[in-house]
Amino acid sequence: MNGYIDNAVNQFRTLLTEQIERQQRMENADATTDYTKLPKIVIGICKGDGIGPIISAESDRLLRFLLEDEIESGRVELKIIEGLTIENRIAKNKAIPDDVLNEIKSCNVILKAPTTTLKGGTLESANVAMRRELDLYANVRPVCVPSENIDWTFFRENTEGEYVLGSKGVEIPNTLAFDFKVTTNAGTRRIARAAFEFAKNNGKKNVAIVTKANIMKKTDGKFSEICHEVAKEYPDINVEEWYIDIMTANLVNPAIRNQFEVFLMPNLYGDIITDEAAQIQGGVGTAGSANIGDKYAMFEPIHGSAPRMIEQGIGEYANPTSMFKATEMMLNHIGFKKQAELLNRALKICTETEKKVVVTGEKDKATCKEFADYLLETVKTL
Repeated sequence: MNGYIDNAVNQFRTLLTEQIERQQRMENADATTDYTKLPKIVIGICKGDGIGPIISAESDRLLRFLLEDEIESGRVELKIIEGLTIENRIAKNKAIPDDVLNEIKSCNVILKAPTTTLKGGTLESANVAMRRELDLYANVRPVCVPSENIDWTFFRENTEGEYVLGSKGVEIPNTLAFDFKVTTNAGTRRIARAAFEFAKNNGKKNVAIVTKANIMKKTDGKFSEICHEVAKEYPDINVEEWYIDIMTANLVNPAIRNQFEVFLMPNLYGDIITDEAAQIQGGVGTAGSANIGDKYAMFEPIHGSAPRMIEQGIGEYANPTSMFKATEMMLNHIGFKKQAELLNRALKICTETEKKVVVTGEKDKATCKEFADYLLETVKTL
């Protein structure tokens, strides 16, 4: 037993050293990329697993129409990145194989379809690895339900918490297991600033900090403390703090939920509560997700790779709406606001107003391609 304890202590020492070094790198980070000043923007498209290749093909087609002039002039390049599949990742025993990661890093921004994450084992999630490798610290997810007066934007810290060391826990066989949660000063400060800057720049008056600081006193306590320090720089914004358990109840409480605007939270809570919020909007298939860093950014649907649909032979009926929402967010982020607005308007017509073509993931409704055709024709009329 003493040998297991010694090994665990040595493992923890290594992890502690790595995280201190990461904190120091964050403090010395370079300036944020200004996409409007790049001579060329390279958009990488990762096709992913399961329904990923199906829905990403339609986003590729949509982008080639919306950015036709920019692609022809050389201002934009679309690059298809192969190899981010569960089969290749298992074969290479890497969350992101080295050659694939090099291709990703050769791009300025990534549009990524869902990838499969295995249960158990040591193979890390491709998403977690990409967020770490590209330092995509801000996960931003908007949720809007106009009929309920809901207009929420979630800022989830994306590179720390329970996920940063999720595959590096310690286990004493037949006895116990430990996983680790990490909260750094620099990591918390930058996600807090991103949330408050968004609120200030978009006329939002309320930021809700969501933690479990009454129980997780060191990690969530630090997150709460630093968020409140940053909040002092924004005196015109009202700041509240809620515990994650009651906030999950608040989102389904019609008497209070439309009072919220911007949410700021650590990694795991953000992962869970944004799926709840998306379900309120109409399901996880309706929401896109931004993963933003200072140098790179990655955009994706919030749902998974839906292996069930592939197994049942109905992959072609996958709903691409979440992928299209991610595409819209990406266009906005890299400065093509006119194209993003066109896509936004077309999506509202196709999913809220006309609804002439409906995709549900079942054979009794439209295919992914049929819905994409409808959306593209709608864009052309605007």
